[in-house]
Amino acid sequence: MNKGNTGLVVALTFVATLGGLLFGYDTAVISGAVSAIDHYFIDPQHLSQTAASSLSGWTISSALLGCVIGSAVAGWFSSRFGRKGGLMVAALMFLIGSVGSAVPEFGLGTIGAMGPAALTPFIIYRILGGMGVGIASMISPLYIAEIAPSEIRGRLVSFNQLAIVIGILLVYFVNWYIQSLGTPQWYYDTAWRLMFASEAIPALLFLGLLAFVPDTPRWFVMRGRTEEALTQLTRVNGAERAAAILEDIKRSLHVRSESLLAFGTPVLLIGIVLSVFQQFVGINAVLYYAPLMFKNMGASTDSAFMQTVVVGAANVVFTFVAIATVDRLGRKPLLVIGSIAMGASMFLLGGLFDARAVGMWALVAVVAYIAGFALSWGPVVWVLLSEMFPNSIKSKAMAIAVAAQWIANLFVSWSFKVLDGNPWLNHHFHHGFAYWIYGAMSVLSAIFVVRFVPETKGRTLESIQELWQHHRRDAAAVAARQ
Repeated sequence: MNKGNTGLVVALTFVATLGGLLFGYDTAVISGAVSAIDHYFIDPQHLSQTAASSLSGWTISSALLGCVIGSAVAGWFSSRFGRKGGLMVAALMFLIGSVGSAVPEFGLGTIGAMGPAALTPFIIYRILGGMGVGIASMISPLYIAEIAPSEIRGRLVSFNQLAIVIGILLVYFVNWYIQSLGTPQWYYDTAWRLMFASEAIPALLFLGLLAFVPDTPRWFVMRGRTEEALTQLTRVNGAERAAAILEDIKRSLHVRSESLLAFGTPVLLIGIVLSVFQQFVGINAVLYYAPLMFKNMGASTDSAFMQTVVVGAANVVFTFVAIATVDRLGRKPLLVIGSIAMGASMFLLGGLFDARAVGMWALVAVVAYIAGFALSWGPVVWVLLSEMFPNSIKSKAMAIAVAAQWIANLFVSWSFKVLDGNPWLNHHFHHGFAYWIYGAMSVLSAIFVVRFVPETKGRTLESIQELWQHHRRDAAAVAARQ
Protein backbone atom coordinates (compact mmCIF):
# COMPACT_ATOMS: atom_id res chain seq x y z
CA MET A 1 0.00 0.00 0.00
CA ASN A 2 1.80 3.14 -1.20
CA LYS A 3 -0.97 5.71 -1.12
CA GLY A 4 -2.36 7.33 2.00
CA ASN A 5 -5.94 6.79 3.05
CA THR A 6 -7.51 10.25 2.99
CA GLY A 7 -10.96 8.80 3.66
CA LEU A 8 -9.78 7.25 6.91
CA VAL A 9 -8.18 10.53 8.04
CA VAL A 10 -11.41 12.40 7.31
CA ALA A 11 -13.48 9.82 9.20
CA LEU A 12 -11.23 10.00 12.26
CA THR A 13 -11.26 13.79 12.06
CA PHE A 14 -15.06 13.77 11.97
CA VAL A 15 -15.27 11.76 15.19
CA ALA A 16 -12.71 13.98 16.94
CA THR A 17 -14.52 17.13 15.84
CA LEU A 18 -17.66 16.00 17.65
CA GLY A 19 -15.71 17.05 20.73
CA GLY A 20 -15.51 20.50 19.13
CA LEU A 21 -19.23 20.45 18.32
CA LEU A 22 -20.03 19.69 21.96
CA PHE A 23 -17.55 22.39 22.99
CA GLY A 24 -19.57 24.94 21.00
CA TYR A 25 -22.94 23.50 22.03
CA ASP A 26 -22.17 23.48 25.75
CA THR A 27 -20.65 26.94 25.89
CA ALA A 28 -23.42 28.60 23.81
CA VAL A 29 -26.48 26.79 25.19
CA ILE A 30 -26.39 29.18 28.14
CA SER A 31 -27.13 32.14 25.82
CA GLY A 32 -30.75 31.08 25.43
CA ALA A 33 -31.26 30.57 29.15
CA VAL A 34 -29.80 33.82 30.56
CA SER A 35 -33.16 35.51 31.24
CA ALA A 36 -34.69 32.33 32.68
CA ILE A 37 -31.69 31.76 34.96
CA ASP A 38 -31.98 35.31 36.26
CA HIS A 39 -35.73 34.82 36.77
CA TYR A 40 -35.42 31.46 38.54
CA PHE A 41 -32.17 31.74 40.51
CA ILE A 42 -31.20 35.42 40.86
CA ASP A 43 -34.26 37.71 40.99
CA PRO A 44 -35.92 35.99 44.01
CA GLN A 45 -32.87 36.91 46.11
CA HIS A 46 -33.63 40.65 45.81
CA LEU A 47 -29.98 41.69 45.60
CA SER A 48 -28.61 45.09 44.68
CA GLN A 49 -28.07 45.78 40.97
CA THR A 50 -24.31 45.27 41.21
CA ALA A 51 -24.56 42.13 43.36
CA ALA A 52 -27.25 40.63 41.13
CA SER A 53 -25.21 41.34 37.97
CA SER A 54 -22.12 39.82 39.56
CA LEU A 55 -23.95 36.67 40.73
CA SER A 56 -25.66 36.32 37.36
CA GLY A 57 -22.35 36.77 35.55
CA TRP A 58 -20.76 34.09 37.72
CA THR A 59 -23.67 31.69 37.16
CA ILE A 60 -23.57 32.19 33.38
CA SER A 61 -19.79 31.82 33.22
CA SER A 62 -19.35 29.15 35.93
CA ALA A 63 -18.85 26.43 33.33
CA LEU A 64 -15.65 28.22 32.39
CA LEU A 65 -14.13 27.33 35.76
CA GLY A 66 -14.68 23.72 34.74
CA CYS A 67 -13.05 24.52 31.40
CA VAL A 68 -9.97 25.77 33.24
CA ILE A 69 -9.82 22.62 35.37
CA GLY A 70 -10.50 20.34 32.41
CA SER A 71 -7.86 21.91 30.18
CA ALA A 72 -5.34 21.83 33.04
CA VAL A 73 -5.74 18.07 33.53
CA ALA A 74 -6.21 17.27 29.83
CA GLY A 75 -2.48 17.00 29.24
CA TRP A 76 -2.15 14.37 31.97
CA PHE A 77 -5.23 12.50 30.72
CA SER A 78 -3.98 12.52 27.12
CA SER A 79 -0.53 11.27 28.13
CA ARG A 80 -1.67 8.66 30.65
CA PHE A 81 -4.82 7.26 29.01
CA GLY A 82 -4.32 8.37 25.43
CA ARG A 83 -5.99 10.95 23.24
CA LYS A 84 -8.96 8.61 22.75
CA GLY A 85 -9.34 7.89 26.46
CA GLY A 86 -9.29 11.60 27.31
CA LEU A 87 -12.01 12.30 24.76
CA MET A 88 -14.19 9.53 26.23
CA VAL A 89 -13.92 11.14 29.67
CA ALA A 90 -14.94 14.45 28.10
CA ALA A 91 -17.99 12.83 26.49
CA LEU A 92 -19.15 11.46 29.85
CA MET A 93 -18.78 14.87 31.46
CA PHE A 94 -20.81 16.49 28.66
CA LEU A 95 -23.57 13.97 29.29
CA ILE A 96 -23.65 14.38 33.07
CA GLY A 97 -23.39 18.16 32.86
CA SER A 98 -26.24 18.54 30.39
CA VAL A 99 -28.75 16.37 32.27
CA GLY A 100 -27.76 17.78 35.67
CA SER A 101 -28.06 21.38 34.48
CA ALA A 102 -31.55 20.65 33.17
CA VAL A 103 -32.77 19.25 36.50
CA PRO A 104 -30.35 20.49 39.20
CA GLU A 105 -32.99 19.74 41.87
CA PHE A 106 -32.90 15.99 41.10
CA GLY A 107 -32.45 14.05 44.35
CA LEU A 108 -32.61 17.24 46.41
CA GLY A 109 -36.17 18.49 46.18
CA THR A 110 -39.21 19.04 43.98
CA ILE A 111 -38.19 19.96 40.43
CA GLY A 112 -39.33 23.49 39.70
CA ALA A 113 -39.97 24.43 43.32
CA MET A 114 -36.51 24.99 44.82
CA GLY A 115 -35.64 28.27 43.09
CA PRO A 116 -32.39 29.84 44.39
CA ALA A 117 -31.79 26.80 46.63
CA ALA A 118 -30.92 24.83 43.47
CA LEU A 119 -28.35 27.39 42.30
CA THR A 120 -25.36 25.59 43.85
CA PRO A 121 -26.06 22.18 42.24
CA PHE A 122 -26.80 23.97 38.96
CA ILE A 123 -23.37 25.60 39.07
CA ILE A 124 -21.72 22.28 39.99
CA TYR A 125 -23.28 20.56 36.96
CA ARG A 126 -22.25 23.46 34.72
CA ILE A 127 -18.69 23.13 36.03
CA LEU A 128 -18.73 19.38 35.26
CA GLY A 129 -19.88 20.08 31.73
CA GLY A 130 -17.22 22.76 31.48
CA MET A 131 -14.56 20.22 32.45
CA GLY A 132 -15.67 18.18 29.44
CA VAL A 133 -15.29 21.28 27.27
CA GLY A 134 -11.83 21.98 28.67
CA ILE A 135 -10.62 18.44 28.04
CA ALA A 136 -12.08 18.31 24.52
CA SER A 137 -10.78 21.77 23.65
CA MET A 138 -7.23 20.58 24.15
CA ILE A 139 -7.39 16.94 23.02
CA SER A 140 -9.63 17.19 19.93
CA PRO A 141 -7.25 19.44 17.93
CA LEU A 142 -4.28 17.52 19.31
CA TYR A 143 -5.76 14.23 18.09
CA ILE A 144 -6.41 15.65 14.63
CA ALA A 145 -2.94 17.21 14.36
CA GLU A 146 -1.31 13.91 15.30
CA ILE A 147 -3.18 11.80 12.73
CA ALA A 148 -3.15 14.27 9.82
CA PRO A 149 -0.52 14.44 7.04
CA SER A 150 1.37 17.76 7.22
CA GLU A 151 0.13 19.04 3.84
CA ILE A 152 -3.53 19.08 4.99
CA ARG A 153 -3.04 19.36 8.77
CA GLY A 154 -4.03 23.03 9.02
CA ARG A 155 -7.23 22.40 7.09
CA LEU A 156 -8.19 19.36 9.16
CA VAL A 157 -7.47 21.04 12.51
CA SER A 158 -9.58 23.97 11.30
CA PHE A 159 -12.46 21.50 10.97
CA ASN A 160 -12.45 21.33 14.76
CA GLN A 161 -13.22 25.06 14.88
CA LEU A 162 -15.86 24.52 12.19
CA ALA A 163 -17.43 21.90 14.44
CA ILE A 164 -17.35 24.37 17.35
CA VAL A 165 -19.20 27.05 15.39
CA ILE A 166 -21.64 24.49 13.97
CA GLY A 167 -22.34 23.46 17.56
CA ILE A 168 -22.95 27.11 18.42
CA LEU A 169 -25.26 27.62 15.43
CA LEU A 170 -27.06 24.35 16.15
CA VAL A 171 -27.82 25.30 19.73
CA TYR A 172 -28.93 28.78 18.65
CA PHE A 173 -31.50 27.09 16.39
CA VAL A 174 -32.48 24.68 19.17
CA ASN A 175 -32.87 27.51 21.68
CA TRP A 176 -34.88 29.60 19.22
CA TYR A 177 -37.16 26.66 18.44
CA ILE A 178 -37.68 25.66 22.08
CA GLN A 179 -38.51 29.18 23.28
CA SER A 180 -41.00 29.57 20.43
CA LEU A 181 -43.06 26.55 21.57
CA GLY A 182 -44.81 28.24 24.48
CA THR A 183 -45.58 31.38 26.41
CA PRO A 184 -42.99 33.53 28.21
CA GLN A 185 -43.96 31.81 31.45
CA TRP A 186 -43.35 28.39 29.84
CA TYR A 187 -39.90 29.64 28.85
CA TYR A 188 -39.16 30.57 32.47
CA ASP A 189 -40.55 27.28 33.83
CA THR A 190 -39.60 24.61 31.27
CA ALA A 191 -37.92 25.77 28.06
CA TRP A 192 -34.53 26.53 29.60
CA ARG A 193 -34.39 23.00 31.04
CA LEU A 194 -35.01 21.48 27.60
CA MET A 195 -32.22 23.64 26.18
CA PHE A 196 -29.69 22.10 28.55
CA ALA A 197 -31.10 18.57 28.24
CA SER A 198 -30.81 18.67 24.42
CA GLU A 199 -27.03 18.40 24.70
CA ALA A 200 -27.35 14.79 25.88
CA ILE A 201 -28.09 13.68 22.28
CA PRO A 202 -24.77 14.72 20.67
CA ALA A 203 -22.91 13.65 23.84
CA LEU A 204 -24.23 10.09 23.51
CA LEU A 205 -23.34 10.05 19.79
CA PHE A 206 -19.78 11.20 20.54
CA LEU A 207 -19.31 8.58 23.26
CA GLY A 208 -20.57 5.79 21.01
CA LEU A 209 -18.39 6.68 18.00
CA LEU A 210 -15.24 7.01 20.11
CA ALA A 211 -15.42 3.29 20.84
CA PHE A 212 -14.47 2.61 17.20
CA VAL A 213 -11.49 4.96 16.67
CA PRO A 214 -7.79 4.18 17.36
CA ASP A 215 -5.38 6.34 19.29
CA THR A 216 -2.72 8.45 17.54
CA PRO A 217 0.68 7.19 16.29
CA ARG A 218 2.54 9.69 18.47
CA TRP A 219 0.81 8.43 21.61
CA PHE A 220 1.58 4.83 20.66
CA VAL A 221 5.27 5.76 20.30
CA MET A 222 5.20 7.56 23.65
CA ARG A 223 3.94 4.31 25.23
CA GLY A 224 6.52 2.17 23.43
CA ARG A 225 3.92 0.59 21.11
CA THR A 226 5.80 1.23 17.87
CA GLU A 227 4.19 -1.59 15.88
CA GLU A 228 0.74 -0.12 16.45
CA ALA A 229 2.11 3.31 15.56
CA LEU A 230 3.55 2.00 12.30
CA THR A 231 0.26 0.31 11.45
CA GLN A 232 -1.66 3.57 11.92
CA LEU A 233 0.91 5.60 9.99
CA THR A 234 0.80 3.14 7.11
CA ARG A 235 -2.99 3.28 6.94
CA VAL A 236 -2.97 7.08 6.86
CA ASN A 237 0.21 7.97 4.92
CA GLY A 238 1.03 4.88 2.89
CA ALA A 239 3.87 2.41 3.41
CA GLU A 240 6.57 4.50 1.72
CA ARG A 241 6.18 7.47 4.05
CA ALA A 242 5.17 5.64 7.23
CA ALA A 243 8.64 4.39 8.23
CA ALA A 244 10.24 7.83 7.75
CA ILE A 245 7.51 9.55 9.76
CA LEU A 246 7.89 6.96 12.52
CA GLU A 247 11.62 7.72 12.77
CA ASP A 248 10.91 11.46 12.94
CA ILE A 249 8.46 10.85 15.79
CA LYS A 250 10.98 8.71 17.66
CA ARG A 251 13.66 11.39 17.33
CA SER A 252 11.33 14.13 18.53
CA LEU A 253 10.31 12.05 21.56
CA HIS A 254 13.67 10.55 22.45
CA VAL A 255 13.88 12.63 25.65
CA ARG A 256 10.59 11.94 27.36
CA SER A 257 11.39 13.85 30.52
CA GLU A 258 12.11 17.12 28.71
CA SER A 259 11.32 20.07 30.97
CA LEU A 260 8.55 22.48 30.06
CA LEU A 261 11.07 25.26 29.34
CA ALA A 262 13.56 23.04 27.51
CA PHE A 263 13.00 25.06 24.33
CA GLY A 264 13.04 28.43 26.08
CA THR A 265 10.26 30.59 27.48
CA PRO A 266 9.20 32.28 24.19
CA VAL A 267 7.39 29.23 22.81
CA LEU A 268 5.29 28.86 25.98
CA LEU A 269 4.65 32.59 26.39
CA ILE A 270 3.60 33.02 22.77
CA GLY A 271 1.12 30.16 23.14
CA ILE A 272 -0.31 31.65 26.34
CA VAL A 273 -0.64 35.17 24.95
CA LEU A 274 -2.26 33.88 21.75
CA SER A 275 -4.83 32.08 23.90
CA VAL A 276 -5.50 35.14 26.05
CA PHE A 277 -5.92 37.46 23.08
CA GLN A 278 -8.36 35.00 21.49
CA GLN A 279 -10.64 35.75 24.45
CA PHE A 280 -9.79 39.39 25.20
CA VAL A 281 -11.08 40.40 21.75
CA GLY A 282 -14.49 39.66 23.32
CA ILE A 283 -15.79 36.77 21.25
CA ASN A 284 -17.52 34.90 24.04
CA ALA A 285 -19.11 38.02 25.48
CA VAL A 286 -20.80 38.32 22.08
CA LEU A 287 -21.64 34.60 21.75
CA TYR A 288 -22.87 34.03 25.33
CA TYR A 289 -24.88 37.24 25.58
CA ALA A 290 -26.04 37.67 21.98
CA PRO A 291 -29.78 37.66 22.84
CA LEU A 292 -29.16 40.18 25.65
CA MET A 293 -27.10 42.35 23.30
CA PHE A 294 -29.90 42.40 20.72
CA LYS A 295 -32.46 43.16 23.42
CA ASN A 296 -30.30 46.13 24.42
CA MET A 297 -30.68 47.22 20.79
CA GLY A 298 -34.47 47.16 21.25
CA ALA A 299 -35.30 43.77 19.72
CA SER A 300 -38.15 41.62 21.03
CA THR A 301 -37.36 38.24 22.58
CA ASP A 302 -38.20 36.28 19.42
CA SER A 303 -36.36 38.77 17.20
CA ALA A 304 -33.32 38.65 19.50
CA PHE A 305 -33.16 34.86 19.21
CA MET A 306 -33.56 35.10 15.41
CA GLN A 307 -30.73 37.63 15.11
CA THR A 308 -28.59 35.35 17.26
CA VAL A 309 -29.09 32.64 14.64
CA VAL A 310 -27.86 35.11 11.99
CA VAL A 311 -24.70 35.62 14.06
CA GLY A 312 -24.21 31.85 14.35
CA ALA A 313 -24.66 31.40 10.60
CA ALA A 314 -22.01 34.06 9.86
CA ASN A 315 -19.69 32.23 12.25
CA VAL A 316 -20.06 29.02 10.25
CA VAL A 317 -19.79 30.60 6.80
CA PHE A 318 -16.56 32.48 7.53
CA THR A 319 -15.01 29.49 9.27
CA PHE A 320 -15.22 27.83 5.83
CA VAL A 321 -13.16 30.76 4.52
CA ALA A 322 -10.48 29.99 7.10
CA ILE A 323 -10.48 26.30 6.19
CA ALA A 324 -10.03 27.18 2.51
CA THR A 325 -7.16 29.62 3.12
CA VAL A 326 -5.23 28.56 6.22
CA ASP A 327 -2.89 26.22 4.31
CA ARG A 328 -2.50 28.66 1.40
CA LEU A 329 -2.24 32.13 2.95
CA GLY A 330 -0.68 30.96 6.18
CA ARG A 331 -1.49 31.47 9.85
CA LYS A 332 -0.11 34.98 10.46
CA PRO A 333 -1.83 36.82 7.57
CA LEU A 334 -5.24 35.46 8.59
CA LEU A 335 -4.73 36.52 12.22
CA VAL A 336 -3.78 40.07 11.24
CA ILE A 337 -6.69 40.41 8.79
CA GLY A 338 -9.10 39.15 11.45
CA SER A 339 -7.75 41.52 14.10
CA ILE A 340 -8.26 44.53 11.84
CA ALA A 341 -11.81 43.48 10.96
CA MET A 342 -12.73 42.83 14.60
CA GLY A 343 -11.21 46.09 15.84
CA ALA A 344 -13.08 48.20 13.28
CA SER A 345 -16.36 46.37 13.98
CA MET A 346 -16.14 46.72 17.75
CA PHE A 347 -15.26 50.42 17.61
CA LEU A 348 -18.24 50.94 15.27
CA LEU A 349 -20.59 48.95 17.52
CA GLY A 350 -19.50 50.83 20.64
CA GLY A 351 -20.00 54.13 18.84
CA LEU A 352 -23.49 53.12 17.66
CA PHE A 353 -24.52 52.18 21.20
CA ASP A 354 -23.08 55.42 22.57
CA ALA A 355 -24.93 57.46 19.94
CA ARG A 356 -28.13 55.47 20.53
CA ALA A 357 -28.18 54.71 16.82
CA VAL A 358 -28.50 50.94 17.05
CA GLY A 359 -30.44 49.26 14.31
CA MET A 360 -29.47 47.50 11.12
CA TRP A 361 -25.94 48.95 11.18
CA ALA A 362 -25.40 47.47 14.64
CA LEU A 363 -26.35 44.03 13.35
CA VAL A 364 -23.98 44.56 10.40
CA ALA A 365 -21.19 45.49 12.82
CA VAL A 366 -21.80 42.34 14.90
CA VAL A 367 -21.85 40.09 11.82
CA ALA A 368 -18.64 41.74 10.49
CA TYR A 369 -17.00 41.17 13.86
CA ILE A 370 -18.03 37.51 13.89
CA ALA A 371 -16.77 37.14 10.31
CA GLY A 372 -13.39 38.58 11.28
CA PHE A 373 -13.07 36.21 14.22
CA ALA A 374 -14.32 33.14 12.34
CA LEU A 375 -11.81 33.47 9.50
CA SER A 376 -8.89 34.07 11.85
CA TRP A 377 -8.65 33.90 15.63
CA GLY A 378 -11.31 31.21 15.96
CA PRO A 379 -9.70 28.39 13.98
CA VAL A 380 -6.15 29.66 13.47
CA VAL A 381 -5.23 29.87 17.16
CA TRP A 382 -6.22 26.22 17.59
CA VAL A 383 -4.13 25.31 14.54
CA LEU A 384 -1.11 27.14 15.97
CA LEU A 385 -1.52 25.63 19.45
CA SER A 386 -1.67 22.13 17.97
CA GLU A 387 1.42 22.80 15.82
CA MET A 388 3.82 25.16 17.56
CA PHE A 389 4.84 23.21 20.66
CA PRO A 390 7.65 20.62 20.30
CA ASN A 391 6.39 17.04 20.64
CA SER A 392 8.28 16.32 23.85
CA ILE A 393 6.51 19.16 25.72
CA LYS A 394 3.32 19.39 23.64
CA SER A 395 0.84 17.93 26.11
CA LYS A 396 2.06 20.02 29.04
CA ALA A 397 2.53 23.26 27.11
CA MET A 398 -0.78 23.00 25.25
CA ALA A 399 -2.63 22.26 28.50
CA ILE A 400 -1.19 25.44 30.08
CA ALA A 401 -2.03 27.58 27.04
CA VAL A 402 -5.59 26.24 26.85
CA ALA A 403 -6.06 26.72 30.61
CA ALA A 404 -4.94 30.35 30.19
CA GLN A 405 -7.51 30.68 27.41
CA TRP A 406 -10.31 29.51 29.65
CA ILE A 407 -9.22 31.75 32.53
CA ALA A 408 -9.34 34.70 30.12
CA ASN A 409 -12.75 33.51 28.88
CA LEU A 410 -14.06 33.33 32.45
CA PHE A 411 -12.87 36.87 33.13
CA VAL A 412 -14.38 38.30 29.93
CA SER A 413 -17.70 36.47 30.31
CA TRP A 414 -18.16 37.44 33.95
CA SER A 415 -16.99 41.03 33.51
CA PHE A 416 -19.27 41.69 30.51
CA LYS A 417 -22.39 41.17 32.63
CA VAL A 418 -20.96 43.48 35.30
CA LEU A 419 -19.98 46.16 32.75
CA ASP A 420 -23.26 45.90 30.86
CA GLY A 421 -25.26 46.10 34.09
CA ASN A 422 -23.37 49.05 35.59
CA PRO A 423 -25.73 52.08 35.84
CA TRP A 424 -22.92 54.68 35.64
CA LEU A 425 -21.35 53.15 32.52
CA ASN A 426 -24.73 52.76 30.86
CA HIS A 427 -25.65 56.37 31.66
CA HIS A 428 -22.47 57.61 29.97
CA PHE A 429 -21.91 54.98 27.23
CA HIS A 430 -25.38 53.42 26.73
CA HIS A 431 -24.17 49.78 26.80
CA GLY A 432 -21.27 50.53 24.44
CA PHE A 433 -18.27 50.64 26.80
CA ALA A 434 -17.35 46.93 26.69
CA TYR A 435 -17.22 46.90 22.89
CA TRP A 436 -14.62 49.68 22.81
CA ILE A 437 -12.45 47.59 25.13
CA TYR A 438 -12.72 44.62 22.77
CA GLY A 439 -11.82 46.86 19.84
CA ALA A 440 -8.64 47.98 21.60
CA MET A 441 -7.72 44.38 22.38
CA SER A 442 -8.15 43.50 18.70
CA VAL A 443 -5.64 46.18 17.69
CA LEU A 444 -3.13 44.94 20.28
CA SER A 445 -3.59 41.36 19.07
CA ALA A 446 -2.56 42.36 15.53
CA ILE A 447 0.61 44.03 16.81
CA PHE A 448 1.48 40.95 18.87
CA VAL A 449 1.09 38.59 15.90
CA VAL A 450 3.26 40.72 13.62
CA ARG A 451 6.03 41.01 16.20
CA PHE A 452 6.19 37.61 17.87
CA VAL A 453 4.23 34.76 16.25
CA PRO A 454 6.15 32.41 13.88
CA GLU A 455 4.63 31.07 10.67
CA THR A 456 4.09 27.29 10.80
CA LYS A 457 2.40 26.75 7.43
CA GLY A 458 3.66 23.66 5.60
CA ARG A 459 6.08 22.52 8.32
CA THR A 460 6.02 19.03 9.79
CA LEU A 461 5.48 18.86 13.55
CA GLU A 462 9.07 17.65 13.90
CA SER A 463 10.51 20.55 11.84
CA ILE A 464 8.64 23.04 14.04
CA GLN A 465 10.59 21.59 16.96
CA GLU A 466 13.78 22.42 15.06
CA LEU A 467 12.55 26.01 14.68
CA TRP A 468 12.47 26.47 18.45
CA GLN A 469 15.79 24.69 18.90
CA HIS A 470 17.39 27.19 16.51
CA HIS A 471 15.71 30.02 18.40
CA ARG A 472 17.13 28.71 21.67
CA ARG A 473 20.65 28.41 20.21
CA ASP A 474 20.47 31.93 18.75
CA ALA A 475 19.35 33.35 22.09
CA ALA A 476 22.16 31.53 23.89
CA ALA A 477 24.71 32.89 21.37
CA VAL A 478 23.49 36.46 21.89
CA ALA A 479 23.68 36.05 25.65
CA ALA A 480 27.22 34.68 25.39
CA ARG A 481 28.37 37.66 23.31
CA GLN A 482 26.97 40.03 25.88
